[in-house]
Amino acid sequence: MTSTTSVTTTTANGVGTSPQRPDGTVKVRGEFAYSSDLWHEDMVWGVTLRSPHPHARITGIDIAEALAVPGVHAVLTHEDVPGVNRYGLEHADQPVLASDVVRYQGEPVALVAADHPETARRAMKRIVVSYEELSPVTDSEAAVAGEGPSLHSGGNVVRHVKIRRGPQDLDAEVVVSGLYEVGMQDQAFLGPESGLAVPDTEGGVDLYVATQWLHVDQQQIVAALGLPVEKVRLTLGGVGGAFGGREDLSMQVHACLLALHTGKPVKMVYNREESFYGHVHRHPAKMYYEHGATRDGRLVYVKTRLYLDGGAYASSTGAVVANAATLGVGPYAVDSVSVDCWGVYTNNPPCGAMRGFGAVQAAFGYESQMDKLAVACGLDPVDIRVRNAMSEGDLMPTGQVVDAEAPVAELLSRVRAMPLPPERPFDLRHMPGGVSNTTHGEGVVRGVGYAVGIKNVCFSEGFDDYSTARVRLQLVGGEPAATVHTAACEVGQGLVTVMQQIVRTELGVDQVTILPMDTSIGNGGSTSASRQTYVTGGAVRAACVAVRARLLSRFDQRVRVVGGKLVAADGQVLADLADVLGDDVYDETIEWRHRPTSPLDPETGQGTAHVQYAFAAHRAVVDVDTELGLVKVVALDCAQDVGKALNPQAVLGQIQGGSAQGLGLAVMEEIQTAGGKIRNPSFTDYLIPTVLDMPPMTIDVLERPDPHAPYGLRGVGEPPTISSTPAIVAAIRAATGLALTRVPVRPEHLTGT
Repeated sequence: MTSTTSVTTTTANGVGTSPQRPDGTVKVRGEFAYSSDLWHEDMVWGVTLRSPHPHARITGIDIAEALAVPGVHAVLTHEDVPGVNRYGLEHADQPVLASDVVRYQGEPVALVAADHPETARRAMKRIVVSYEELSPVTDSEAAVAGEGPSLHSGGNVVRHVKIRRGPQDLDAEVVVSGLYEVGMQDQAFLGPESGLAVPDTEGGVDLYVATQWLHVDQQQIVAALGLPVEKVRLTLGGVGGAFGGREDLSMQVHACLLALHTGKPVKMVYNREESFYGHVHRHPAKMYYEHGATRDGRLVYVKTRLYLDGGAYASSTGAVVANAATLGVGPYAVDSVSVDCWGVYTNNPPCGAMRGFGAVQAAFGYESQMDKLAVACGLDPVDIRVRNAMSEGDLMPTGQVVDAEAPVAELLSRVRAMPLPPERPFDLRHMPGGVSNTTHGEGVVRGVGYAVGIKNVCFSEGFDDYSTARVRLQLVGGEPAATVHTAACEVGQGLVTVMQQIVRTELGVDQVTILPMDTSIGNGGSTSASRQTYVTGGAVRAACVAVRARLLSRFDQRVRVVGGKLVAADGQVLADLADVLGDDVYDETIEWRHRPTSPLDPETGQGTAHVQYAFAAHRAVVDVDTELGLVKVVALDCAQDVGKALNPQAVLGQIQGGSAQGLGLAVMEEIQTAGGKIRNPSFTDYLIPTVLDMPPMTIDVLERPDPHAPYGLRGVGEPPTISSTPAIVAAIRAATGLALTRVPVRPEHLTGT
C-alpha cells in the first residue's frame, strides 16, 4: 500500500488501522442474526401473488377460495391499500398492488397472511386473477423512438440527459465507432428480501427489515398506509448483501399492510426465484460511440448515444442516466463532447441501482473504443490511455473542474508494471468440474487487457445529501465510553467498524458502541453511491469534534485527547479523561453535508454535478479455449486511489469484491429475458463467480487525499466494478482477435456456434 501523505495520527484501532470487525466472527460462524432469522411468538407469514405476464390488463380478481383455506388470516388486493397506491424512489409511479394493469412479470397483485408459510402459498394459488394480455414493449431504442404503446402517461422516456461542450463540427484524422451492449446483471446478494412487521396497540407498526435507506422506506410506507410518520418506525435487520438491490421497496409495505390488517406480527421472506422478480437489476444498455483523434492518438472529440432500459418503473433510472451521461467519456481529457443518454420504460424487469450505477455500462463502451483507437493509431493500449488521461485541473464533459488529484496515468502505469503470471497456459482439466478429456489445451490462447474507470462519489445534481449522527461520551463502569447513533445502514460493507475507528481517533476512547440503526434519529441517507464513509463518517467525526470542544472548553490551552488522556501541545499529560468526565455526559447530534452540487443545464448538460471523483485501473490476464469457448481469468490486478484508507484491510476487501462482480458481468452474469419474461431466475441458471473463478489479485492502493473530504478519503466500493469488466474483455479480445462488443461474453461469441 503506497501512501504519499499522512492526514491523521494513527490511534490504536483508529483511523488508518484494520481492527477486527465486531460482526466478523459471528458471520463466519453462522451465528449472525439476519433479517430472515427474525421471529415473534404470535407471528403469521405473508406471501405475494405476482403477475405471470409482462404486460396485461387485470379484468378481475377473485379471492374467495383463498380466504376459505383454513389458517388464512387475510387476503389483500389494491382495494385494501388505505393510502396512496403508488410509491417510488424518484417518481411515485409503481403500485403497491396492481389494480388495472401489470407492467412486468412478477408485479405484485395480491397478498396472503397465514399461520404457516406453506398454508399461505397454497392459499395464494387459489386466488383467481383474470388477465387480458397486451403486447410488451421490450426494446429501449424503439421505446425512445415512440414505437409501441406508452406504458405511463407522458410516454416511455423516463429521462434524457444531453451534454454538449466545445465545438461540435470537428474533423479528425482517425475515427473509430462502435455499437456496444451490456446485459442485465443482478446484485445476487445471498440474503433474500425479508422482514418482520409488528403492529402496536395504537394503529402504528414497527418494521424490522433488511434495507439500504431507512428513512426513504419510511416515507413511502407512510404514504401507502395513510399514517403519520411517527406511527411507522423502522429498525435495520441484519443485511446479507445489497449492492443497490435493496434501495427500492420490496416487501416493506406488504408486510406492514398485513400486520395492520390482521393485528398480528407478519414475517415475509422471499425465496430465491421471488428475489429475482422482487428487486431491481442493473440497466441493460445499448451504446453508440464515435471517437475522433489525431494520428498520434490524441482525442479530438467523443460522440455517444446511450440507451438504458429501466424496465416497467422509474426507480432510480433518472440518476443512473445522469451518471452514464456525465461519466460517459471516461477519465480522459477531450475538448469536444456530445452525449445523449436516455432512460426508458419497457415491460422488462424494473432496473435501478447497482454497484457502479451507470458508470459500469458507459465504461464498457468507452474503454472498448480506446482499445479500438489504439489499434487504429498503432499505439499500445496503455500508452493511448496515458496520453489522454485527465489530471487535476481538467474539465469534465459537464464543464466541472476536477479540483483534486486525478492520478489516472499513474494508476495505468502501476498496473502495467506489476509482474505478469507465469506464461504456462491455465489447464482447465485440473479445475474441479473441469473439461475432462474434451480438450488437451490445443486451442488455449492467452491475452492481456487494460482498462481504467471513473466514478462519482455521493449523490449529485443539487440533491440535499446529508447524514445525521449522535455521539455521546460518558463514564460506563468507571471507564470513558462513547455511543454512536445513526440511521445509516450497515449492509456488510464495514460501516460499523469505520464509525468506531473515527470515534477512537477523535475522542481517544477505546470503548465505542454503535446503537441499532433506526428511524428514531434523523436521516442517514442511502448506503449507496460510495457515500456512507464520506457522509456518515463526516457526521460522526463532526459530532465527535463538537463533543470534544465542549469537553476541552474548560482548559485555557490547546489540549488533545489521546489514549484516554488529556495531553497538552508540549506532550505533557494533564489528566485522565475519566477524571475530567466525572458524572458529566457530553451528547451532540450533527446533521452533516458535503460541499454542494448543482443541477445540469437541460440544454448543454453543464454544471457542477458531482462532489468527488474516484479512479481505478485494472490489468486482466486470461486464457481462452477457442474450441470450447471457455475463459479462465488468470490474473486481475488493480491500482486504485482511495484518498485515505481509513481501514486498509476493508479497502482491499472492497476492491476484491468489486472486481469479482466486474468479472461476473464480463463472462457469466446475465438475467436473460424473452418477450419481457425472465428465463433464468435461479442460481442454477444465473451464474456468479465462485472462489474457483476469482484469480489472485495484486492490489496497489494509492492514498492521494482529497482536500474537500473527511480525512481526505475517496469512495472505494464502486470503482473496481467499473474497470474490471472492460479489462477482462480487452484481454479476451487480445487473445482471440474477436471484436466482442457485448457483455457478458458467452462461449458462442468465442466459437461462432
